[in-house]
Amino acid sequence: MALLSFPQPSFSYRCSSISFSSWHQSSVVVTTAHPFRFLAVAAATTTHRQQQSTPIDKSSLIVAETASEDQLWAAACLRVRSFYNFQDSSYGIQDHKRYLAEREFEALKERIAGKREGFKRVSCINATLPLSQLSSSADDLCAACKFADNGEDRVVVGSLDLNQCLWLPEEIAGTKPEGIEADFARAYLSNVCVARELHRNGLGYEIVSKSKRVAEKWV
Repeated sequence: MALLSFPQPSFSYRCSSISFSSWHQSSVVVTTAHPFRFLAVAAATTTHRQQQSTPIDKSSLIVAETASEDQLWAAACLRVRSFYNFQDSSYGIQDHKRYLAEREFEALKERIAGKREGFKRVSCINATLPLSQLSSSADDLCAACKFADNGEDRVVVGSLDLNQCLWLPEEIAGTKPEGIEADFARAYLSNVCVARELHRNGLGYEIVSKSKRVAEKWV
């Protein structure tokens, strides 16, 4: 089994992507027992108004891979509200949000299905909570990111993509580790986000930890 050595990420309520303490050129080199690198790529950076975080009960938290279209749609909606700043008073803003969500949803399905050139494997990993656990302060989150799972209403509160590929679009390929072939498939994280209402609850750490366990099985 591959052993991944990874610096613990630090999360800020002002940032929808992950930053790592040893960040260098958007990547982190990880030592494994196999020729496999685990690189983290920041999906986006956006600024939100400071707000108080809502505590959660982690006993009902589920962090898992998904291919369910309902859950993928909820994840796409979370990414749109995390990576963009909107003025809700703007004309047609809801139509624009839906357009962005539809574009991310279709692209995500293509990547998972293996239809995107250059991607060997892609997995969407989500953190979800029961709708009943979230307070009225998260009404917008619940409305945008709700899905049904075996008769239970749940909400996607954290999401990321784990990608196995040679490189991500616009990424400058590194030279470490040395002595590897050009077709060396690396593991990347992208589209990392946590609902801003629930920052400071360790949700980012949970989805990144899950992605490492999944990546170990890909070796």
